[in-house]
Amino acid sequence: MPILKLHLRRALQDIRSNRTLSLVTTSTFALSILIVSAALLFFVNMGDLIDGWRQGIRIMTYLQDGLTATDRSHLRARMENLYGVQRAAFIPKDQALSRLENQMGRQASILENLDRNPLPDAFEIQMIAAHQSWEKVEELAGTLEKLEGVSEVEYGQRWIKRIINVFNLFQLTGTIMGALFFMAAIFIVGNTVRLVLYSRREEVEIMRLVGATERFILAPFYFQSLIQAALGGVAGLVILYVMYRLIQSRIATDMAASVLQLRFLSPATMLGIVVCGMLVGWLGCHLSVKQYVRI
Repeated sequence: MPILKLHLRRALQDIRSNRTLSLVTTSTFALSILIVSAALLFFVNMGDLIDGWRQGIRIMTYLQDGLTATDRSHLRARMENLYGVQRAAFIPKDQALSRLENQMGRQASILENLDRNPLPDAFEIQMIAAHQSWEKVEELAGTLEKLEGVSEVEYGQRWIKRIINVFNLFQLTGTIMGALFFMAAIFIVGNTVRLVLYSRREEVEIMRLVGATERFILAPFYFQSLIQAALGGVAGLVILYVMYRLIQSRIATDMAASVLQLRFLSPATMLGIVVCGMLVGWLGCHLSVKQYVRI
């Protein structure tokens, strides 16, 4: 324990003596952690959104005009006999218009001047939970569209495809940028340790002459890198949390709040991010120290 305190004290002294280099290193870690954590936070909430969509998939099957009650009854039976369909609920056009008015809230006044109800009768298809995958939804929608009496099938395919494309693009971009910034962090940490080593090379040589081991001499530099990485990680997560709170406060409408139930990273995830950042800091220090020892 006394040796550990000694190494820690020497590391803090080096940080204070090289404030500019330490600030640059810590800031690089903070930016790297911010980018990686923001991407991870996006993945977590987008995954929740997609899972919620999959659990509540509804396929709207709009009917052609002029169908009789008997036609609708036969069509409903055919729909419920399809593989993967749990229930087909008939929604008259008047009920659909009432739903639309309730969803629009204050903007529903624009519907008051309509000469007629423009919405068609429809069946709301609920799928069995085990069949609620993207491929099976598309397959069922294609089958429903071919049924006689069906004019159109809608299940938010365009919206979902756009969301998935954005998700994949953000995942790729976040991974690349996170990797680049962590590589930059390793490079900056390595250069910082190297500059400190060269500035203290006379002290290091004296310590070697009096019998100090390489582990004793170099341990404070590892502690310095770990402290800088930990501070940068905490700073990056704090910035992300502030951004998260600002975004969350912007979601003011009830409809947006019901769709976007945002949640922040769990304590275990944040701890894992900081630990990974510290490992990156240790790696940057180790590469620099290894090169210095060879010299």
